This record gives sequence, structure tokens and C-alpha cells, in this order.
Amino acid sequence: MGVVRLALIGAGDRGNSYARWAFGNPGRIEFAAVAEPDAERRERFATAHGISPDAAFSGWEELLAADLGIDAVIIATQDKDHAGPAIAAAARGYDILLEKPLAPSPEDCVRIVDAVNEAGVMLAVCHVLRYSPYTQLVKELVDGGAIGEVVSVQHHEPVGFWHQAHSFVRGNWRREDLSSFMLLAKSCHDIDWLQHIVGRDIARVSSFGGLRHFRPENRPDGAADRCLDCSVEPDCPYSAPRLYFGRLHAGEHRWPLSVVTPVFTEEALTAALREGPYGRCVYACDNDVVDHQVVAMEFDGGVSATFTMNAFNTGGHRRTRVFGTRGELVCDGETVTVHDFVTRTATEHRPKTAGADAAGGHGGGDFGLMEAFVIAVATGDSSHILSGPAQTLNSHLATFAAEQARHEGAVITVARPA
Repeated sequence: MGVVRLALIGAGDRGNSYARWAFGNPGRIEFAAVAEPDAERRERFATAHGISPDAAFSGWEELLAADLGIDAVIIATQDKDHAGPAIAAAARGYDILLEKPLAPSPEDCVRIVDAVNEAGVMLAVCHVLRYSPYTQLVKELVDGGAIGEVVSVQHHEPVGFWHQAHSFVRGNWRREDLSSFMLLAKSCHDIDWLQHIVGRDIARVSSFGGLRHFRPENRPDGAADRCLDCSVEPDCPYSAPRLYFGRLHAGEHRWPLSVVTPVFTEEALTAALREGPYGRCVYACDNDVVDHQVVAMEFDGGVSATFTMNAFNTGGHRRTRVFGTRGELVCDGETVTVHDFVTRTATEHRPKTAGADAAGGHGGGDFGLMEAFVIAVATGDSSHILSGPAQTLNSHLATFAAEQARHEGAVITVARPA
């Protein structure tokens, strides 16, 4: 296989996470171009990957208009900016690795999928959980009949109190009009994961939830607009100084700290918390996404599943129970235990790499996705891609349907928009 030449569109945290795969796989890929509106990020990425100045662009339009001799693009822009470059890249004949979600509207999701199908290019959506060794173990046990036929699934995503405050109250995903609703921004991973494990399309959904806690009326007496000025900050679970200075002093110079400041000093962090969005009181932000939600699903063939996400926990691994006709799987993010109804035994299985949260590369899923995508592009064989257009479109449309169900109090059939 020859060297795969890539261009990165969006050199933020997620784009750099995928690009780091190159450093451990010399001679397999090279980044020939980057498009990033932030000049500092653009220059930093270009320098790290040896990209010439004339191949470092401020916008994706200029990159895709240039003759760069690339094979594929990685699109890791903000959610609302996915459709434009994805459709244009498909028209240019480039294979695409696209950060999830596909787009913030079902119509744009369909447009992207139709564009890649019409162009005959490969699309891998960054549902990285499908590519982790932990997920591969669960999938192998289910498909191998370890518990007979799957009847139902329970799945819980513990977002974590500090992660909710960082990303979904203070951060880029706090408002639907700036990114998307919570279920799409965070938990489309999980809806997609359930579709992958069950191995069937999602047919019908219902949902309940809302924004319960991070609201102005829950603001403690005496709280200031910023944590650095707040007299009640020492007793607040969502203290920004406690979270970010704790990471700084522990030497954890990565996400989430890297989102707050690119310079890891007390002075730089203090300035960021004084002036930037991550120093705001969680009860004085402009957030509107939910902090808890439950989704009930019915798959083709009648398999049922429930999914729960909420902010009010310590975070950590997702938890899953898969109920079958001959046994049960109990999955804690690190181990999978098979309870056999016939032998009355419990057998514990461990993947080669244990599960991890987003800071840990999704338990190997980030690099597993890159490995699969690079092989697919190098060989022209799309079978290596587990998160292609058909699978992704169904799980995305199910996610949109679940949010519609939450607002309408109805059971919604999953279907393409008219």
C-alpha cells in the first residue's frame, strides 16, 4: 500500500486527535494540506506535519479548489459546518472521514449521504466507539451467540458533572443554535453503538428529559457571574478554578484544559477564566441543551432498548446490559461478563485495551477508526469501514426522531425526511 495523502479541514481538538495517528505510523499517511480559520492553530498544525505555507488555508473552499494531489479529507469542523465541505469533497472525488454528527439537521444528513453515494466515494463517520477493542469484544460475543438471540438492551452514558459543565453549559455545545441538541452532539455515539451491537436498524423511538439544573433560578445566593469573583465558588461542584487549575497543576496538558487555553501557565489560565467562556458561572450561561434524557427504542424485528444519559454522576465508562434468550451480558466499559442460563456460570472477558473516556482516545477507538479508514483508502475496500453512510444515516435519523419524540410526547417512526 502506498502513502495516503490527506487534508485536514478543522484543526481543533478532534482534528488533531485523529492526526496524531500519523506520528505512530510513519510512511503510511502524510498531511498535504490544512484548512483552519484560526491562524495560530493552522500554523501549529502545518508546522507539526510539515505542510508548506501555500497548502495551509483559512477556509475549506480554498483547500478544495486547489490541486493538491490528495486522496482523502478529514473534516473536523464544528457541527453546523459539516455539510458544505463534505458535499464539496465528495464532488471532487475525495474519500471522507467526517466527525460526528453528520450534520445538525436530518435534511443535511441525507444530503451528505446522497452526495457520497452519487460520487461513489467512501465515507467513514467518526463513531469511534464502533472501532474500540471493547466494542469489538461485545459485538463478537453477541454475534457469536453467547447469549442466544438478543431480546433487549439497557445502556447508560454517564456524561459526568464536570464534563457537562465544560462542554454543554460553558462550552461549544451548550446551545442548539450554535451546534446541535444534546442527544445529537454527545449521545449519537450511543444510539449508533446500540444499532451496531444489535445489528438491526432502529424503527421507532420515544424519549423524555430536559434541562433541570443548569438554570438561572438554581443560582446560589451570592454567586457571581464568574468563578474567580465568586464567594460561593469553594462549595460549588462546578467550580472552574477547581477543575482547570487542578488539571494544570497535575500536568494534564490536554483536553479539556487544551480547549480553555493553548498556553499551560497559571497566568494564561487565569486570563482565560477571567475573560473567556470557561470561567462563567454555570447558572449564568446561555445554555439550553438538556442535562438528562431517556430514549426507548424498537429495532427491526422487535428488539427493544433503553438509553439513558445524564450529567449528575462522576463520569467514567458507559454501562450496558444485553439480555438474550440463553444468557445475559454485563458490560462495564472494561470487562464483559457472560452469564449463561444453561450452565449457571459467569465468565469474564477482557478486550486487549480497556475502555476509556474522550480524553483517553475512546478506548482505542480514535486510532482504530484511523487504521480502518487509511486501509480502506489505500486499498479501495470500504468493508474496513464500520461506520459507513447507511448505518450512520439510520442511527442519526433515530436520534432526530428521539428529540422530536421528547418535544411532542409521542412515539416516532424513524424515516427519511420527506
